[in-house]
This record gives sequence, structure tokens and C-alpha cells, in this order.
Amino acid sequence: MSSLVESQASAPDVRAGLPTRRSSLARKQAIEGYLCILPWLIGFICFTLGPMVGALVLSFADYDIITPPRFTGLANLTRVLNDPLLYRSLGNTAYISLLAVPLQQSLALTLAMALNQKLRGIAFYRTVFYLPSQMPLVAAALLWLWVLNPDFGLANALLDKLGIPPLKWLFDVNLVKPSIVMITLWGGIGTPMIVFLAGLQGVPESLYEAASIDGAGAWQRFRNVTVPMISPVIFFNLIIGVIASFQAYFTLVYTTTQGGPANASLIYIIYLFFKAFKDFEMGYASPLAWLLCLVVLALTAIQFYFARRWVHYEGGERT
Repeated sequence: MSSLVESQASAPDVRAGLPTRRSSLARKQAIEGYLCILPWLIGFICFTLGPMVGALVLSFADYDIITPPRFTGLANLTRVLNDPLLYRSLGNTAYISLLAVPLQQSLALTLAMALNQKLRGIAFYRTVFYLPSQMPLVAAALLWLWVLNPDFGLANALLDKLGIPPLKWLFDVNLVKPSIVMITLWGGIGTPMIVFLAGLQGVPESLYEAASIDGAGAWQRFRNVTVPMISPVIFFNLIIGVIASFQAYFTLVYTTTQGGPANASLIYIIYLFFKAFKDFEMGYASPLAWLLCLVVLALTAIQFYFARRWVHYEGGERT
């Protein structure tokens, strides 16, 4: 018996080497993972994180690209707080965002529900409604600049047929922002429409059948079945739409109005661009860029906070 105990004590413990093997395997996998993301990591550090840090440093300097940066302390931040044109650009951006984003999401969801029907040739209709979103932004902007031309544009030609006086559209202080919203509706609903369509196709038909058996009408089925089931998709499109409203309208506005007339369409991203690359005030443009980042982060955080109340996931989980 004692010899058996001694032999067991002298035998090597196989389990003792398991943690070492696992740790070495984990290190190997971690190294392989970092090697796989290394190209992205280098690009992020060089082209995203680096410029962000550089903009933060330049926020406290006077820099016009030609001469070396000169430290000015909080002068740029003070100027930001007292810049009336900055507040004008923020107001224009908020106006367009509050009008364009809900209309885009509503129209995209309506089209997605219509294109979710089992009809003959439905693939053709889906392609037709999606194609405008794939048109190059500059080409689309130039196209609408001709359509809304106050002298010989197609829009005023149609109004003339209806006996309505011609409008100045993009050249009218009161109509330029609604005109921009109209253009964004034409070219901006394709992508959210496809996302909505994918979400609608994931809703089980059994839920609609059960709701119909219980006597639910079309509106009740939409409100109590469709909306809760695709609420994560709605939330995703809402986040992307709000972010795009602060950044993606640059090409459209720059190509058509460049902030005019009388700064009526001067959105924030255009004002930032002009300060950086037209007036060459890189030092002042840097806090403007950081302000844009903070505003987008704040709006995204607010949406995530309120999403807990209405976004539902499978298994009863919420955001």
C-alpha cells in the first residue's frame, strides 16, 4: 500500500501543466488576433486618432497652415462661445435634421412595408426605389440644381402647368432648407428602406395571424406587432440618420448653395470646412471639429438612454 502511494506521489501531475498550456494558447491567439487587426489599427492611429489628438492640441493655438502654430490658450474656445455665425449654422443644421430624419425614416418604413408584399415583379420595384441612393452625391446635387432652377427648371415647369407661380427654391431664404430636405428624401431613403425591409422579413407571420384571430386591425397589427418586432432596426436607422444629418449633407449643400442665400443654408459642417480650408483658420476650426464630435456623441448617448423604454430584443432584453 505504501509503495502504491509513493508511486502515485512520484508520478507527474498532468493537470499541473494545463494552466500553462491554456495561457500560452491564449497568448498565441491574442497575438494572432492583433496581427489580423494590425492594418486597421495602424490606419486608425494614423488617420483617426492622430488627427483627433492634433486637433485637440491646435484648439489652443493660432494656426493658419503657413506659419507655425502659436499658443493662444483659451482664445479659440472663447471665440467659439461668442460666434453668432456658429449658432446660426447649428440652428440650420438642427432645422434640417429635425425635419429630414423623421421624414426619411417614416417614408423609408412606408416604402419597405409596401415592398414587403408578395407581388409579381416586386424585385423590380425594390431596385427602382433603391437606385437613387446609389447615385453619386455630386451628380445628384447637380441634377437637382437643374431641376430646381428658378428660370428653366422642371419643378417650376410643373408648377406652371398647375397655374402656380414659379418659386426660387434653393435661391429663396425661406425655401432653401425645405428644398434641401426634399432632395435628401429623394436620395436618402434607399439605404434605410433596405434595412427596414430586412427587419420586416424577419417578423414571424404567426404573430400577424394570431393578432388577426384576436380581432386586431391593420393599424393595431402595425402598432402592436410590427413596431415592437423591428424596434432594433428603427433604432439603428435613427442613430445612423442623426449622425448623417450632421455630416453627410456636406456634399449636397456645398455643391448647390454653399451656405447661401444669406447663410440660410449654412450648416455646421460647411461652416467648419470654410473656417479650415477657405479662411485657413485651422486653430479655430479645431475646436469646431471637437464640438461637432461632442454634439454627435451627446445625441447618440441620449438616443441610447431613451431606447431602453421602447427598443425590444428577443428574450426580453433591452438596450
